[in-house]
Amino acid sequence: MKAQRCTKVRRIIETGLFYAELNELLTRELAADGYGGCEVRTTPSRTEIIIKASNTNLFVEKNGRRLQEIRLMVMKRWHIRDEQLEIFIDRIQRRGLSALNQLESLRYKLVNRIPARRAAYSIIRFVMDAGARGCEVVISGKMRSARAQAMKFREGYMVKSGDPSAKYVSKAVGHIPMKQAVVGIRVLIMLAQDPHGVNGPREPQPDVIKVNEAKD
Repeated sequence: MKAQRCTKVRRIIETGLFYAELNELLTRELAADGYGGCEVRTTPSRTEIIIKASNTNLFVEKNGRRLQEIRLMVMKRWHIRDEQLEIFIDRIQRRGLSALNQLESLRYKLVNRIPARRAAYSIIRFVMDAGARGCEVVISGKMRSARAQAMKFREGYMVKSGDPSAKYVSKAVGHIPMKQAVVGIRVLIMLAQDPHGVNGPREPQPDVIKVNEAKD
């Protein structure tokens, strides 16, 4: 029984490490292509990877050359055989609800010397127009002054603790090597409930109370 429990724990740890390394690899390779996260489904016979991106045309043009490059990298890195790996592309319906997409947009604005306050509020405005309940942008480091500082911009409703923060909040963290120093950026997006599960979780928030009408 103890050996079986150790095997389950080891399998869970290996799956978590595989997802973390794969997500880091795809973030580095597909950041400019609108990468918005991935899902991994593993079975004893095959491994399925679902890549979420806002620009799916880049993966199918030139006879799927870009997708084939990603497939070969994954096979070589984790020693997966060709018949055991399946990679699918899922298009992100709303870029404004993807924290990774907005993080890359913020990175592009800051690298091109757009003021931090203006860049952050443009991201927040785009996210709120997409239907999010709240948004928070944090920029920390040496921007224009000699001392490092953290600037936090927030609008709307944001949950910071408990189970809803894991289900309803889309998070992304990145770093930008600037001329002065490395600048850290973070984007948090509070999603709204979606009964269809497309633009948000299906489950209602536990703090939302619905009052039914009294029966006659």
